[in-house]
Amino acid sequence: MDDISPVQQWRVPASLPAAKLAGAVLLVALGLIFADGDPLRLVLAALAAAALAGWAVRDLIAPVRLVVDPAGLTVIRGFAGRRRLPWPEIEAITVERRPRWGLTSEVLEIDAGESLHLFGRYDLGTNPEEVAAELRAARRYP
Repeated sequence: MDDISPVQQWRVPASLPAAKLAGAVLLVALGLIFADGDPLRLVLAALAAAALAGWAVRDLIAPVRLVVDPAGLTVIRGFAGRRRLPWPEIEAITVERRPRWGLTSEVLEIDAGESLHLFGRYDLGTNPEEVAAELRAARRYP
């Protein structure tokens, strides 16, 4: 890991917002098909579709979730904001593994003392363990 670039970023895969938007359209279509005269079913389907579309819009507005450079990290904050974390503020970089429903999920955890930043595979577009190793190398861990 000696070839860390001065600035490296991890982002949501381009296919993910498209899949979320397709899911939103599918929810509306299913709501129309199965409403059967019941406006509540259509409203619930539209609300679920709007939430999914909003999630997709976030991925389109702020696809970059994590940036590393020699001075520290920049992480996404809120819907599409950014927060700068200088290296001295970062207490730990770990990967939490949890088995769930027969699958193991991995989450990159960046502990900045007063805040904890979590990133999954779909936030980073790659394996969280690989990102953690690159972040540790960029921080010049032994």
